[in-house]
Amino acid sequence: MYTLDLYSRVRRACHVDGVTNSAAARLFGVDRKTVAKILKHSVPPGYRRTALPVRPKLDPFIPVIDQILVDDKRVIKKQRHTAKRIHARLRDEHGFTGGITIVTDYVREKQRRTREVFVPLSHAPGHAQVDFGETLGVIGGVECKLHYFAMSLPHSDAFFMKAYPAETTEAFCDGHAAAFSFFGGVPLSILYDNTVIAVAKILGDGKRLRTRVFSELQSHYLFEDKFGRPGKGNDKGNVEGVIGFGRRNFLVPAPRFDSFDALNAWLEMQCLKRQDDVVRGHGETIGERLLRDLDGLMALPPTPYDACEKVSTRATSISMVRYRNNDYSVPVAFAHHEVQVRGYVHEVVIGCGAAVIARHARSYEKAGMIFDPIHYLPLLEQKVGALDQAAPLQGWDLPEEFATLHRLLEARMGKPGKREYVQVLRLLETFEINHVHGAIRQALDLGAIGYDAVKHLILCRIERRPPRLDLDIYPYLPKAVVETTKPASYAVLLSGAAA
Repeated sequence: MYTLDLYSRVRRACHVDGVTNSAAARLFGVDRKTVAKILKHSVPPGYRRTALPVRPKLDPFIPVIDQILVDDKRVIKKQRHTAKRIHARLRDEHGFTGGITIVTDYVREKQRRTREVFVPLSHAPGHAQVDFGETLGVIGGVECKLHYFAMSLPHSDAFFMKAYPAETTEAFCDGHAAAFSFFGGVPLSILYDNTVIAVAKILGDGKRLRTRVFSELQSHYLFEDKFGRPGKGNDKGNVEGVIGFGRRNFLVPAPRFDSFDALNAWLEMQCLKRQDDVVRGHGETIGERLLRDLDGLMALPPTPYDACEKVSTRATSISMVRYRNNDYSVPVAFAHHEVQVRGYVHEVVIGCGAAVIARHARSYEKAGMIFDPIHYLPLLEQKVGALDQAAPLQGWDLPEEFATLHRLLEARMGKPGKREYVQVLRLLETFEINHVHGAIRQALDLGAIGYDAVKHLILCRIERRPPRLDLDIYPYLPKAVVETTKPASYAVLLSGAAA
């Protein structure tokens, strides 16, 4: 290839000095055709191929390679052929004798020509995109997977993030409610992927059959839904970018917080701080552009959405209700009853009719049994023989004085003492534990070991009046009975010794 300096001298000689093509060819030592070419171009045009290269070894095998590449599109990316593997199959299965380089060059060029090209998009104010991401974190000293909800407003590039223990229906709904509250309004439309939380089925004409929960959420907030093509994350590229940005900038290194509430308060603060940034290609901050987005939002409804999953089921014979692979207790009076479960992100609420009968902290373990010991006390009062082996009471973290009272009641009264101890525990159904604990401690100090004494002392503590107890009827331990020695007993002993 000739240099740019030669091009300049030849062109000047012919166009300025009037030198003919033949003279220029002799003067600069090049062919007349080369001079004609130089006069057509101000700079060297580079090498131009006039025909496709001939590959006698590879050309008979190109249909095989093309078919392999087509078949690869139907499998996951990690199971697709590399150029090295294609070369090995051509050699072993089809008798190919060429080298790996020509195979690699052809595969690279073929994939480049079939790579998807995207259209730059413009986003009107007031519209949003939603997605979930995941990473690792440490919550309460325990390493766990974090699933974080993200809602972005592509016009302004503002976004909201909130982390959850799992990507569940209730997290999906709670994320929407929290994002709408953060932005102070509801987007006109929201773009999603085809998550099973929102889409029950994709119909033949491309329409989506929504899930009941998603339909309820949409009916409450009245936003329009849009869905991307299956497997095409670029359809909602803005929020996909937010997922990556949030992971790299907020969640690396792995976040360490005492609770999800603390983590989410910190994430919200980061989302607010980022509104002072200026994104490449814009002259305004994110916060300044966000004002146009906020003007396009719809007003929030008067009440927030009840972000939970609702399930109807039946309590079992052991007063347990199964929800998401875990069993939660209900009062024994509701065993075998139809109940309604509302699963929130951090709480499980169980109702029967219009009444709430149980509340539990949400568990994300598998096959766990979550008890409220108080639910089983009425049954244990009837079946006191099961008191020591009752699973709901195992691990119940009560003050030490409760165990002392239990031991003394049983030593004094036997089986009736167990029943009386359960009656003391049932006081927790009505009174706060600090009142019951204080009354038990006072009863032990007085030597008044009994249910009625403990209840009396609780009422005195609440009403702030001195106790009136007849301590003579509350012996600390059973009285010992000592009998006189009988002469016949000694006679028996003596007769045994003589024998």
